Amino acid sequence: MVNGKEAIVGEFILHHIKTSVRDSVFGDTTELLQSDEEQEFLRKLFLKPFANMAQTAEFTHAVGLEYNVLHGLCNAICAEEDLVERSRDIARHLIDSSQHHNINPGDLFVVKFQQVELGARHHEALGIYKFDDKEVFIESKVKGGAIDLHLRRGLGNAKPNKACLVVFTDEAPTLFVIDDNDHTAYWQNDFIGLRLKKDHVNSTSHFLEMTKSFITEQLPQNYEIAKADQIDLLNRSVLYFKSNAEFDQDNFAKEVFQEEAAIRSFEQYGHEFQREHDVEILPNFEISTHAVKKQARVFKSVIKLDKNFHIYIHGDRNRIEHGVDERGRKFYRIFYDEES
Repeated sequence: MVNGKEAIVGEFILHHIKTSVRDSVFGDTTELLQSDEEQEFLRKLFLKPFANMAQTAEFTHAVGLEYNVLHGLCNAICAEEDLVERSRDIARHLIDSSQHHNINPGDLFVVKFQQVELGARHHEALGIYKFDDKEVFIESKVKGGAIDLHLRRGLGNAKPNKACLVVFTDEAPTLFVIDDNDHTAYWQNDFIGLRLKKDHVNSTSHFLEMTKSFITEQLPQNYEIAKADQIDLLNRSVLYFKSNAEFDQDNFAKEVFQEEAAIRSFEQYGHEFQREHDVEILPNFEISTHAVKKQARVFKSVIKLDKNFHIYIHGDRNRIEHGVDERGRKFYRIFYDEES
C-alpha cells in the first residue's frame, strides 16, 4: 500500500518520553542524514513497517475536526511551521494523552518525508514513532592494530512499538497506524483521534472478511454444506476480486452464491456484520489489489481429514465427489487428467 522505495527522508527530531513532561527530555535540533546509505537505512526503519498495511484511517473528533490536536499539529508542520516546536507539542500531547495509563518510557521520533507513494501518486508525509526498546549490538573498531569491541544499544532492525504515518493526500490526510497492543486505546483514540476511512481499501478488506465469516460460520448453520463446497465458495469469492477492477455487490452475490436463498441470507448477514463491527461497506467500489492479496492469505483452501490427509482445493469443484461407503466410512473421490 505505502511504497517508500523512492521516498526522501527529510529532517527529523528525537525526544525521550517519560510519564511526565518534567521528566522527559526534548530535543532542540533536527537531524538530516542525506547519504545514500543513510537514506536507505532510514527508509527501512521508518517506512518499511507500513509497506504491507491494508487498512487506512483518518483524523476525527466527536465535536469537530478543528478540536483534534494531532491533526492541527501535523497540518502546521506540513505548512512548514517550525519542526522543533511543533514536534515538542506532539510529545507533550502524547504525554498528556497517556497520563492515566501504565506507559513505557521510550524514544519518540517525528520525521518528515517527501515522495511517499500511495495509490500511484507521490505525497509529502509525516511519521511519528515510539520505540520502547533498543537492540543490543557489538560495535567493533580497529585501533593501532588491535580490535576494540563495545556493547551498544540502538535501533537497527527494531520495529516501532507504536507509529502513525500521516500521508498528506489531496482531500484530507490518510493515516496508517501501528499499535503493538490493541488495548492501548490512548494511542489510537486519545493521542491520534482516528476512524477508519470509508474508501475502497477498507471496503475491499471488510467485504472479504465478511464473506469469509459468512461462508465458514453462518452458512453451515443455515444449510447442510460439505467442506469442499465451502472451499469452492471461498475460492470463487477470491477469484471474483482478483478478476475484476470494480466491485458490484449484486453481481458478486449472483456469481458466487447463485441460489436466491443463499443470496438473501448473505445480504441479511451483511447488514448484521456492518452493524456489529461498526463498519460501512460501499455497495460499489474500486477493488484494492493490495487488500485482496492480504485477505486472500487467510482464505483456507484445505480439507483436513482426521490426522492422515490434507486435500488442497484450488480448481474445479466438479472433480471432487464426497460420499459414505457401505461400512460408514466417509470418502472423497478425486478426478484428474495428469499427475505431476
